[in-house]
Amino acid sequence: MKDFWRLSATQAVDLLKRREVSPLELIDAAVARIEATNPKINAIVTPCYDRAREHAQRIMDVKRTDLPPHYLHGLPIAVKDGTDVAGVRCTSGSRIYADRIAPSSDLVVQRLEANGAVVLGKSNLPEFAAGGNTFNDVFGATLNPWDVRKSASGSSGGSAAALASGQVWLATGGDFGGSIRTPSSFCSTTGLRPSPGMVARTSKQPFNPLSVEGPMARNVADMALMFDVEAGWHPLDPLSQVGPHPSFSGAAARPRKPARVAFSTDLGIARAVDREVRAVCKAAAEKLARDGVAVQEAHPDLADAEKTFLTLRGSVFIARHAELLKKYRHLYKPEIIGNTEFGLGLKPEEIVAAEVAQGEIIRRTAKWFESYDALLCPVITCAPFDVNLRYPTTVDGVAFDGYMGYLILTCAITVTACPVVSLPGGFTAGGLPVGLQLVGPPRSEARLIALAAYLETLLEVKPRTPIDPR
Repeated sequence: MKDFWRLSATQAVDLLKRREVSPLELIDAAVARIEATNPKINAIVTPCYDRAREHAQRIMDVKRTDLPPHYLHGLPIAVKDGTDVAGVRCTSGSRIYADRIAPSSDLVVQRLEANGAVVLGKSNLPEFAAGGNTFNDVFGATLNPWDVRKSASGSSGGSAAALASGQVWLATGGDFGGSIRTPSSFCSTTGLRPSPGMVARTSKQPFNPLSVEGPMARNVADMALMFDVEAGWHPLDPLSQVGPHPSFSGAAARPRKPARVAFSTDLGIARAVDREVRAVCKAAAEKLARDGVAVQEAHPDLADAEKTFLTLRGSVFIARHAELLKKYRHLYKPEIIGNTEFGLGLKPEEIVAAEVAQGEIIRRTAKWFESYDALLCPVITCAPFDVNLRYPTTVDGVAFDGYMGYLILTCAITVTACPVVSLPGGFTAGGLPVGLQLVGPPRSEARLIALAAYLETLLEVKPRTPIDPR
């Protein structure tokens, strides 16, 4: 039992499917691992073990022969604490909702549970999932398993830390400005920000292509397995895509070497990128070239992406927080207050202009991708930073404006609406993880996953997790 946590999700599901291990045994193994590691990293903040065991027993009691190929057969997973799981506390990391019990499950949880996933607990996040460092006034900070003095990033920091330390095999994530990608980078795990609408979701915000749900895992094959479950149409989400979709697990099982890849260490817009982060990206590009891939230093025109992102983000903050702020201002962290007030200060014509600008960015990026199979760039401008720092204000001595400045590389890709995989790229001299974004053309998830599977093998970083917190 003590070794089950070392298995990949695909290995664990294979054992479950062949009944060589039961869901209850995996739950016991995961609980033991959480109890051994969580005091060191604070990744799982609300366990729901009894609920998990009851659900696992129901899965074991039902004998079906019509299960889909991606069925998870009782695999324990973690769900981010901003996502509702019926009957389980869901705080969103806010004192406003510190005692809230979710009356029903979010669409993505419904789909996961219907396909054999067992929710073991809720993973930590920043207050209302806002910010690139996972801390809040309800549960405190999540620490990075690679160095518990460092941040696990955010907002899906609890999910990434739980994966990296072997607490669960899969975890949910949401990505607005990089919330799947930056924790994956900091924790040396893998995550997919899919194209908007690939995973059906509901939330109180405008229906725009900025905020998406996506899978988080330890490697590309596991990520693809989870995405097979999550992807699909739902009538409550007007952006959701009607299938059938290709098998993403099948794509991961057939790694594909790209013909032509562009790479950039700064996308032409980052004011500064840490030297070691640049070096990891360049080393990956050089490995591609040595393996026969045509590699060119290039990037799409993203000059107006930052302004566009911040404006549209401001409009989303109005929807999410303006009414609550009137009553609970004293319970909000200053960054959310500032972003909401920024949104309230926008003129209608500024928001409309940003929506038009995003359309132009999407179209010219799609046109740019006619010449490349993928774009390779760093996930984030820096390596994992001190967890006691709310956010970095400088990188390599260069100051950023505001608390989103160091996240520009993920924010800019968000605006393109392109799918992107964050996967481990290497390590700094001090042993801290550095992640890479592999960006594909619009709606190219299956092909992108096949490319990511190839790059994962080429870079030889897949076997590094799970680890004991250090």
